[in-house]
Amino acid sequence: MPTILNGKSIVLGVTGSIAAFKAADLASKLTQAGASVDVVLTRSAQEFVGVATFAGLTHRPVSTGLYESNSELGIDHVSLARRADLILIAPATANVLAKLANGVTDDVLMATILAGSQQLAIAPAMDADMYGSPPTQANVQALKRRGVHFIGPASGRLASGLTGKGRMSEVPIILGEIRALLGRDGDLAGRRVVVSAGGTEEAIDPVRVLTNRSTGKMGYAIAEAARDRGADVTLISAPSSLPAPTALTMVPVSSAIEMRDAVQTACVDSDLLVMAAAVSDYRPSNPADQKIKKTGDDPLSIDLLQNPDIIAGISVERLVKVAFAAETNDVIQNAGAKVLSKGVDMVVANDVSAADSGFGTDTNAVTFVYPGREPEPMPLMDKLDVGNALLDRVLPLLK
Repeated sequence: MPTILNGKSIVLGVTGSIAAFKAADLASKLTQAGASVDVVLTRSAQEFVGVATFAGLTHRPVSTGLYESNSELGIDHVSLARRADLILIAPATANVLAKLANGVTDDVLMATILAGSQQLAIAPAMDADMYGSPPTQANVQALKRRGVHFIGPASGRLASGLTGKGRMSEVPIILGEIRALLGRDGDLAGRRVVVSAGGTEEAIDPVRVLTNRSTGKMGYAIAEAARDRGADVTLISAPSSLPAPTALTMVPVSSAIEMRDAVQTACVDSDLLVMAAAVSDYRPSNPADQKIKKTGDDPLSIDLLQNPDIIAGISVERLVKVAFAAETNDVIQNAGAKVLSKGVDMVVANDVSAADSGFGTDTNAVTFVYPGREPEPMPLMDKLDVGNALLDRVLPLLK
């Protein structure tokens, strides 16, 4: 599953915070994603985590000082800065923010940053009072005006025992923000993309719902793929246990009617709609106000109304529309019929009865079905790769 991180060169600066342990996991995840990670440890950072940890995780030398004989920076700290696609400081202390805001160059990390001209991202970590103090906030604002990208901090329990804003953002959030930064000039830059995901829920009573087996994985993967290519993404999600992707607009909904309304609103000024959600075809006509009780062995009947076809009802000039067809039989024939009935530019068909491409799997084997063209079957792929394959085929339509 290659992502935009694959082949990128990232300098990870780690400073003296208890949150430095998160940086080890971050370095590992970046390396697993295919990035070349050069870790720069400040002297205070080494009080919390050691050089050997990062060297083992990244398989790269770790820089700790300007004049180390075994450090690339000891020879020329400019070379590392110049080849980096991104410099990330995580965690970043209040002291580091102050030095950056005022151009202080007293260690290897500061020298590397000042020698580079690429994007700088910062994930602060400090006590809430320190982060909220006027000097720190002045430094934050000064750095933002210079184009520095801040990731967090988050609110929660801090090392001091207090609760407030100052926690370093969690690793998945940082990874998502980095991917969005690296992809912001991609082939979908300036495009607005709407993606729906998950299985809608239709209330039977205040306790029970009618729903389906969709987990939202496919829709979430498409949204992340579009974000990584520079798009401004709105993800309209039915209830899902998946973590919300970062660096995009998340709109939670529950029922088909709620999803329809959210999709209509989001599509007003958008370029692409991908309906990957499994929308309930029917809803109870008269949901009960109170929990329905069992009454002996008597059967229970529920009258159902047909839900509106969301994508067929969207009529926005120049909007490219892609529908999904989750089928269990006659997959291509059923998908071909939907191309016409829904008035879409493409239908993505998949057999959800297959063990490796059904609901909840990490992979999918789809067929792209077009109006007036032969269907295009795709091999079994990771869902992120399916998302990128879909966007590759949609891109000419957007142009």
